[in-house]
Amino acid sequence: MKLAVELSLYPLTDNYLEVIQYLVERLKQYPQIERHTNGMSTQLQGDHQAVMALLATELAACHQRFGKNVLVCKFITGGVNLNHSE
Repeated sequence: MKLAVELSLYPLTDNYLEVIQYLVERLKQYPQIERHTNGMSTQLQGDHQAVMALLATELAACHQRFGKNVLVCKFITGGVNLNHSE
């Protein structure tokens, strides 16, 4: 089953850009997951289990390195066209 996720990360630190860039760079290491990043969020899409495993791994790494963050997620089962815009 396909899953799309929109992520918005809000680090609870003054160096928030470093935290966001760290996570975005780590997400690039998953070629089987489609990824689009813009100024407000990052969208991921791929196999449900692969996306959920990626989130568990990378959010834990981000938490261990930088501490507390707020993460807002939207999950869309079945996926969407991440290239669509109006």
